[in-house]
Amino acid sequence: MFHDVDKKILEQMKRLEAIDSQDRVDGTSRMQRLRQIPPETGQFLALLAANSPKGQFIEIGTSAGYSSLHLSLVCKERNIKLDTFELLPEKIKLAKETFELAGVNNIVNLIEGDALNHLQKYNDIALCFLDAEKEVYQECYNLVIPKLVKGGIFTADNVISHKEELQQFVDHALEDTRVDALVVPIGKGVLVCRKN
Repeated sequence: MFHDVDKKILEQMKRLEAIDSQDRVDGTSRMQRLRQIPPETGQFLALLAANSPKGQFIEIGTSAGYSSLHLSLVCKERNIKLDTFELLPEKIKLAKETFELAGVNNIVNLIEGDALNHLQKYNDIALCFLDAEKEVYQECYNLVIPKLVKGGIFTADNVISHKEELQQFVDHALEDTRVDALVVPIGKGVLVCRKN
């Protein structure tokens, strides 16, 4: 999967990596920064997705589409779509540009608005990637976990880098008997849950 990535997708990944690196050193405000996952987290996410059961892929928190590009690799192989949600107009604009230039508009469905207003309509979720504002993590988890197919995977980013803020959420997931869960120390820390 990683050895034959389309050149247009690779170019957009590199472009977003450069923007993200610059944002972190030039004083760009927190809300304006891309705040995207590091490359190794993207690859880890794609490997999880490739080993998930059949079903819908969703992403909560698109930003400029970096993680979406990683997930699109699996979506292309499976001939399915990724529904990804973003609230911020400036990030929506960047994501649209990313998906157009990467040639993944037929695979990635960008939904403008709050995922919390849409999650109830999903069933048979095979994979959910959550990378949004931390105060919505628990609510998203509560809405998604019952909708996961058997063996479905729920992932949440930043659980180590934002440990204090997310500890109660992580503890809840680790104790939830509906899933097997662990924290993976990759990137900024990823919580991975697999539905029993």
